[in-house]
Amino acid sequence: MGADILSQAQPWQQLLALVLAATVVMGSPGPATISVTAIGAAFGLRNSLGYASGIILGTVAVLLVVATGITAILTSMPGVAPVLAVASAAYILYLAYRIATAPPLAARESGAVRPTFLGGFLLAIANPKAYVAIAAVLAGSSTAAGADALGVPARLAVLGLMIVAIHVLWLLAGAAFARTLRQPLASRIINLVFAATLVLTTALAAWP
Repeated sequence: MGADILSQAQPWQQLLALVLAATVVMGSPGPATISVTAIGAAFGLRNSLGYASGIILGTVAVLLVVATGITAILTSMPGVAPVLAVASAAYILYLAYRIATAPPLAARESGAVRPTFLGGFLLAIANPKAYVAIAAVLAGSSTAAGADALGVPARLAVLGLMIVAIHVLWLLAGAAFARTLRQPLASRIINLVFAATLVLTTALAAWP
């Protein structure tokens, strides 16, 4: 009976299920989403757009890599996975340090170094949670009865749009903090909290 109901699901119902799954699994706190929020809070919306764009494009690249099965090939190559893990951990620790020590926006010089597009892109492609979350959403949507009604290109397009929406919302949430945290003490506290949260979520994502 349950299989019959699923097989008769309309495309819009399958689309809704895919969006809900992506929101819960891909939109939950992780290294990429927390880093976007933290960067937005520490550096403001305008100075964070380049980094956020790198995160988004890097996560879309992960989506395509997972969808085409390249992930399995890369992880099967000796030494590749440990190198990616070490590089990711090193950059995230550096990023957490930058966030924790960032001065309040009101006291920041216009020439202060801001997070870069390349930094965001590299973190996204080395983010362990991204591969697991995207693979889980794709697997769930492709194995559900009647899922072929949407088609692989449509599912990838929807997930690509969800990646953009999720990270933009996390960035705006962080930027909202930036507009209100002008006092040095408040700014330092929230930056330290975001930096610690970034390290914690990364450790949890990498935990076997």
